[in-house]
Amino acid sequence: QVQLVESGGGLVQAGGSLRLSCAAFGDTFSSYSMAWFRRAPGNRRDFVAGISRSGGSTAYADSVKGRFTISRDNAKKSVYLQMDSAKPEDTAVYFCAASWRTGPPRSESSYDYWGQGTQVTVSS
Repeated sequence: QVQLVESGGGLVQAGGSLRLSCAAFGDTFSSYSMAWFRRAPGNRRDFVAGISRSGGSTAYADSVKGRFTISRDNAKKSVYLQMDSAKPEDTAVYFCAASWRTGPPRSESSYDYWGQGTQVTVSS
């Protein structure tokens, strides 16, 4: 089992950058594929980016491709989301998630553990 704690959310102007972090506590971090999801008000929770256990494979939603970068540091048991060229439509609560499955998978149901979320607001 693993506990996930996100940090780094806040307010950023459109065009600016923000870096989210997710620290894992508990089980072997390198055993999990990791991902970031987000949920805007009134919307479902959507896949943003994912990374494989070793970090050798990544996946992105089309809406963030070329602007966001996911990375991980297995020694520090952490995963990161670098958000560049932020847009107002990126405003959401961002969640870190861990999956036993390889991939990384894109579906919400494939993830076994979730953090509490961190709010990101992009002002226009």
